[in-house]
Amino acid sequence: MTLQDVIDDIHALYEDLKVYERKYGILSETFYELYSNGIEPDNDDWVLDWSDWAGAYKLLIRRQE
Repeated sequence: MTLQDVIDDIHALYEDLKVYERKYGILSETFYELYSNGIEPDNDDWVLDWSDWAGAYKLLIRRQE
């Protein structure tokens, strides 16, 4: 993976995270802290989104490192 690939991934992940932040009205950093502490969504329909959101956030952290 080239440096440009990493940068492109970071930009794409930021866009993905913005979608979730707008949909659920919470910043990704705050969401991930709650998610990491075992807080689950009230609505079962959100579970898949939350798993995808957490995965995107974890990947962003790895790419930034």
